Amino acid sequence: MNMNRDRARSIGWAFVLLICLGLTMALMVKVNAVKSQVRLAERQLVALKREKVFLETEFETRSNQQQLRALNDVEFGYSAPTAGQYLAGERQLAAYGKAAAPDAPAPIRVASAMTEDSTPFPTMVSPISGKAMAAEPDGKASTRKPVDAAGLARRLSHVPAQQVIRE
Repeated sequence: MNMNRDRARSIGWAFVLLICLGLTMALMVKVNAVKSQVRLAERQLVALKREKVFLETEFETRSNQQQLRALNDVEFGYSAPTAGQYLAGERQLAAYGKAAAPDAPAPIRVASAMTEDSTPFPTMVSPISGKAMAAEPDGKASTRKPVDAAGLARRLSHVPAQQVIRE
């Protein structure tokens, strides 16, 4: 068989086309592998972002608990209930109640009216330092002594004149 020039040229082009097709297939496999790695990295980023949000929420929750504990120590002086403070049942609770005497004073009613220049919540001020709670450093809250019962009773029994509304 004698190969002429046109036939050799067409075989050459077919061979070049076959090589190009092979290289295209290899490139396509490589691109798909890189795409797969990119998708895996994106999934890892999403998982890390979710974990970061979870940890931020956990940190804020725990810091709020510390702020509430410091506020309790300064303002209210509450302590955890003991076993003797719980009631055995409804009968023991009913034994504590008694009817109001005929000469008993009327219940104390306190109301406040919102004015245009007043805020809905008063600023939290420490009774010890006189500064706003937000202005105090966090480290200072844990070194405070708890408020004693007499001081707490004195503060809670006093109602400023501007908060009392007469009927």
